[in-house]
Amino acid sequence: MQKIVVIGSSNVDTTLHVADFPKPGETINATKVTTAGGGKGANQAIAAAKSGAETYFISRIGEDADGEFMLRQLRACGVNTEYVQTTPRTNTGHAYINLDASGQNNIVLDHGANYSLTAADVTAAQDVIAAADVVLAQFEIPLAVTLAAFKIAKAAGKVTMLNPAPAERKIPAELLAVTDFITPNETEAAAITGVEITDEASLAQSCQALQELGVANVLITNGARGSYFSVQGQQAFVPASKVAVVDTTGAGDTFLGYLAGHLDADFANIKEAAIIASRAAAIAVQRSGAQPSIPMAQEVAEAMGGQL
Repeated sequence: MQKIVVIGSSNVDTTLHVADFPKPGETINATKVTTAGGGKGANQAIAAAKSGAETYFISRIGEDADGEFMLRQLRACGVNTEYVQTTPRTNTGHAYINLDASGQNNIVLDHGANYSLTAADVTAAQDVIAAADVVLAQFEIPLAVTLAAFKIAKAAGKVTMLNPAPAERKIPAELLAVTDFITPNETEAAAITGVEITDEASLAQSCQALQELGVANVLITNGARGSYFSVQGQQAFVPASKVAVVDTTGAGDTFLGYLAGHLDADFANIKEAAIIASRAAAIAVQRSGAQPSIPMAQEVAEAMGGQL
């Protein structure tokens, strides 16, 4: 069983279901309003746990009902929450999502307690980080926290995986130097490298540009089209399954949690792991909500016609 440590955000998602996104200055009516657990970190931790991995989550929640809700969600999905701490007199992070009729979304974040996560929180969890197979982080928490976690992981010879989302146009070289694997989507990759992604050739070009920044292994998710990786001398495009999309919220997080949960330490099985992750994400987009949509490993196995 893989052992995964995720360092990242905990948010409660409020989703406004709309026919189409409002134009500047336009007021529209929502057809429905729903609430669910979210945050890239929490989503990825739940996906890793549902993939079958032993999963630990390092995060901060607020001193409020939303924080208690997030703890219940995480624990119900099998995530170890020993290192999820409460910040007094602070609200839990919140995401406000517009979801249109085609299943596409846009999101505005209130970081709340996520930005109170510190390097000291990571140091308190150094034993579990040093024992992990993969340490995974995103950009919804302070960069200094991710850097501290990755330094601990690298000192122990563990794999570090960075999901640079939301995009940072200039990622500190010190962080890239302790990152084994970087996993942007096409928009984030374009923001970091300046390479506009339009086809497989530009995906390969963007991967090369990211490698030239100092990260040897790259996988770029490309929405409904699939994903492209350049890892340990292997390059390939993995097409996504064609499904009826209900809600894309959390699909990328589902992909990454499953990828981390199935990736071997030497990355030799990268294509197999990416195919499994893609199938999990395809199931997720057929459902509403970030965390409620993440499938269990058995569902993914059945969709692939066998065992994972």
